[in-house]
Amino acid sequence: MSGSHSGRAGRLSAGLATAGPDDSALDGLLVTNLVNVEYLTGFTGTNGACLVTNDRRVFLTDFRYAERAAAIEGWEVEIVSGQWLDGLASRLQGRVGFEDDQVTVRTASQLREAAGTAELIEAGGQVERLRRVKDDEEISRIAAAAAMTDELYGLLMERGLAGQTEAEVDAWLTGWMRDQGAQPSFPPIVASGPNGASPHAEPGPREIGPGELVTIDMGVRLDGYCSDCTRTFATDSEADLDSLSREIYDVTLRANEAGLAAIRAGEIGSEVDEVARSVIREAGYGENFGHGLGHGVGLEIHEAPRLGPSSKDVLMSGEVVTDEPGIYIPGATGVRIEDMVLVGEEGVARNFCSIPKQLTFV
Repeated sequence: MSGSHSGRAGRLSAGLATAGPDDSALDGLLVTNLVNVEYLTGFTGTNGACLVTNDRRVFLTDFRYAERAAAIEGWEVEIVSGQWLDGLASRLQGRVGFEDDQVTVRTASQLREAAGTAELIEAGGQVERLRRVKDDEEISRIAAAAAMTDELYGLLMERGLAGQTEAEVDAWLTGWMRDQGAQPSFPPIVASGPNGASPHAEPGPREIGPGELVTIDMGVRLDGYCSDCTRTFATDSEADLDSLSREIYDVTLRANEAGLAAIRAGEIGSEVDEVARSVIREAGYGENFGHGLGHGVGLEIHEAPRLGPSSKDVLMSGEVVTDEPGIYIPGATGVRIEDMVLVGEEGVARNFCSIPKQLTFV
């Protein structure tokens, strides 16, 4: 476990004084979401849990991960015979919070049976709140993933798009990532022509033709951290592209830039969303932008905070968020332009996506 992991566990322990309902105190917190377990310990596996109290940090897993768990520093490692639930009863005391938003009804019932005399308290979201603000190590890993994504975009632009099927482009993208020792942070979106009207279109057998828009939304997961970037390209020459495609590209780009200008610590997610959304609405395409402006990125591709019409999240310096407005015309075409940025006190502290955003013909 790195020093960063140790500091994260320390911050979680320090927050127990107000981690319960109505800011009540907890004697401990049971962390069972495996992404949160990884955040606190660096452990990656399919069976593990953390118990954090004011003076103890206990990590539970099974024999399969004994060697991996032995490398975790700063935690008492307990190897249990089965699932981590089997080692709980003797360790829970007082008021212990659990991630109620991350467990099934069945697991919650098993937890209560295993708790003995301890009082289990619903206390989800504690680790997720810590994860929102990235430390230097996390920012470095996200930057490395983003740099690999930028490199891949550059290769894609050299390779071209017309004449290939969406599925062929998808296979090439994912194959290249794996050849570099990475993996996709989500299944890439390759949406050409009328398929671009679907924000989350799946690559299929459609052959990419001349004079049309192609939206590529992709990211890399490298050393545990994700990147996310979207660009919409045009095939062949500018003379081949219709006026509607050019118009909605221009509007989407202006909305993207407006969103970037609005991102700063202290702003509310819904208000940032509205700044970008108003550009699209005033251009007459408000009904064609039906998703939120953005989301946080880190260990997961979608995490807090959210930038959307109903978001009450207040942005904080050190968060990594996306800015991804889009316009989708059913049966015709679509555009989305997405940057992934670091939130600063005075604005965007860093844009991790360096691929040009002016309409590019490939």
